[in-house]
Amino acid sequence: MKVHLIAIGGSAMHNMAIAMHKKGFTVTGSDDEILEPSKSRLANYNLLPETIGWDTNKIHKGLDAVILGMHARADNPELLKAQELGVKIYSYPEYIYEQTKDKTRIVVGGSHGKTTITAMILHVLNYHHIDCDYLVGAQLEGFDTMVKLTKESKIAVIEGDEYLSSPIDRRPKFHLYKPNIAILSGIAWDHINVFPTFENYIHQFKIFIDLIEQEGSLVYCALDEEVKKVCETARADIKKFPYAVPEHRIENGTTILNVKPEDVSLAIFGDHNLMNLTGARLVCNQIAVSDEQFYQAIQSFKGAAKRLELVKKNNETAVYKDFAHSPSKLKATTQAVKKQFPNRELIACMELHTFSSLNEDFLNQYKGSMELADQAIVYFNPHTIEHKKLKAITEEQVKKAFGGDNIKVYTNSKALLEDLLKMNFENRNLLMMSSGNFDGIDFKDLGEQVVK
Repeated sequence: MKVHLIAIGGSAMHNMAIAMHKKGFTVTGSDDEILEPSKSRLANYNLLPETIGWDTNKIHKGLDAVILGMHARADNPELLKAQELGVKIYSYPEYIYEQTKDKTRIVVGGSHGKTTITAMILHVLNYHHIDCDYLVGAQLEGFDTMVKLTKESKIAVIEGDEYLSSPIDRRPKFHLYKPNIAILSGIAWDHINVFPTFENYIHQFKIFIDLIEQEGSLVYCALDEEVKKVCETARADIKKFPYAVPEHRIENGTTILNVKPEDVSLAIFGDHNLMNLTGARLVCNQIAVSDEQFYQAIQSFKGAAKRLELVKKNNETAVYKDFAHSPSKLKATTQAVKKQFPNRELIACMELHTFSSLNEDFLNQYKGSMELADQAIVYFNPHTIEHKKLKAITEEQVKKAFGGDNIKVYTNSKALLEDLLKMNFENRNLLMMSSGNFDGIDFKDLGEQVVK
């Protein structure tokens, strides 16, 4: 097979390129910008394009497929030539389906928890040496790539993102995978630039459920009212498995599951993670992994990268970073740290960084999302708003939107860092939440300085 990737430097795209190379395909690619770690990883497999930019000479009738990355444009010259020549063009989710259509496809959907649930399933399968193909949205410990495609695997575990598939395919990615086993973790409005109303957003999940294969399975969070509504009305042939927070206790900062025949100590914590874990267990049950096997493996699961990830700790404080940026994620993550360490104060910082979070029409969705923090800090960069061509917002607007007397707003990253380092963190935890990095804050260095 000869395949060419347009926008090969993307996170999923460069991993797909490596996966297909390992499968024995002849792989080429192009991009107008390739940053680290994509650049080094492509170079390690001799897949890094010799020149940066688009080259129509790479598009020819000898190609079996062209795969189009999301950050290419609809008028990309390589895309136009492929269309002119009649070469088969796929979005990357389309091609994932093409490569896994004869396998049992497990697709993890939901507004939050997707990467963690996918990582949990992969961790358990890997622990028990059960081979599978996969697509996951973060680099996981013990896995070389974020995408694996083989001829031999009978199972494919796919993180089902609801964002758009490609510049010429406006369907959400998770509509293309047609699961045999689906899991839905939660529905909380996100991607306001793509799904302008909550009703429109919910409709995408109804379509996802309708696309489950005949006699398939649906595992879902019964504590999420929106999820419950769309799942309970699913087709009669679909087997349904609801889940909630399992029985557990916290002892000396460790979460322990109350299960038989003996308790299970975990390296992770938080009600949202315990629900994720239960969902992952029910999925694994569908592919003949017993509860006993699941619990044996999950004890060593430390979490996915940037998902409530411990940066540094000592006996008096702990510093965590998390990918949380939407209201539901902020609430769940803040609650998790506060509940795990009830005798410590919590300083929780979040960055308004995404298109939705910086949109004044969406801001009010954040009301009460950080109320459990003893001190809540919200940071945004006015230049980012300008770059995204959004209407300017003020510090007063942000403070009012979040509500509560514990909110402080910053628009200067340096000032925020200086103030954090002036704080006394004795018997206090620090939680940094963003899909970015607060415009250059080094979390590892911050953690070192906070706990020393």
